[in-house]
Amino acid sequence: MEAAIRPHKSRYWLNPRIDDPVAHEKQVGAVCEIYRRAPELEAARIHVVSCDEKTSIQALERSAPTKPTRPHLDERREFEYKRNGTLCLIANLAVATGKILAPTVGPTRGEADFAEHILRTIATDPQAGWIFVADNLTTHCSESLVRLVAKEERIDADLGTKGSKGILLNVESRRRFLCDESHRIRFVFTPKHCSWLNQIEIWFSILVRRALKRASFKSTDELREAILAFIRYFNDVLAKPFRWTYTGKVLAQ
Repeated sequence: MEAAIRPHKSRYWLNPRIDDPVAHEKQVGAVCEIYRRAPELEAARIHVVSCDEKTSIQALERSAPTKPTRPHLDERREFEYKRNGTLCLIANLAVATGKILAPTVGPTRGEADFAEHILRTIATDPQAGWIFVADNLTTHCSESLVRLVAKEERIDADLGTKGSKGILLNVESRRRFLCDESHRIRFVFTPKHCSWLNQIEIWFSILVRRALKRASFKSTDELREAILAFIRYFNDVLAKPFRWTYTGKVLAQ
């Protein structure tokens, strides 16, 4: 019997450095619990949104057209290509419905870009509650984002000064403010090196496999339209909630 061993195959693996196992488990559990409650929260008009950026999406133009598959012949793609620039996609996955909300496609993904993206997302239902699941990128807990949430929450208190005092003091103080469960708009952050907990990462894989991997783009405008067209198609035809079974407990030793 042939052995089920493939020595020619290799995959990346990362063991996160966990300084506080109890805090880590609590943080992972909080993300999973939000996913579990997403349908009931949606019914209460509180949207649970998985949000992240997909950076450096290249507009690659093949130097010759792809030859389609035929009997006994695989599809053949030209090896050589021309680079026509890159774009960044900031996307939201509505956990309860599986649809993509208010995507932002542009050349950059800085602090101002992310804050503007969150503002556009909130504007789709300005009176609703919003819970954003995000990773630990510093732009996800920036001064601009704190000020945006404070404005939406009508908080008039002094926010302090970045690097000096108050809520804006540092990353940790800003993160605590953004995670405040009393806010109508709040964030739930995945632990460090655990961005795989963010459901939008699953959707990014779908985008690459179905719309980008085998395509050819003459410009970033063409790439942008292809991304947005796929999102429209996905929302109309394919969107459904992911079946999330992980509870936060270790699956194997």
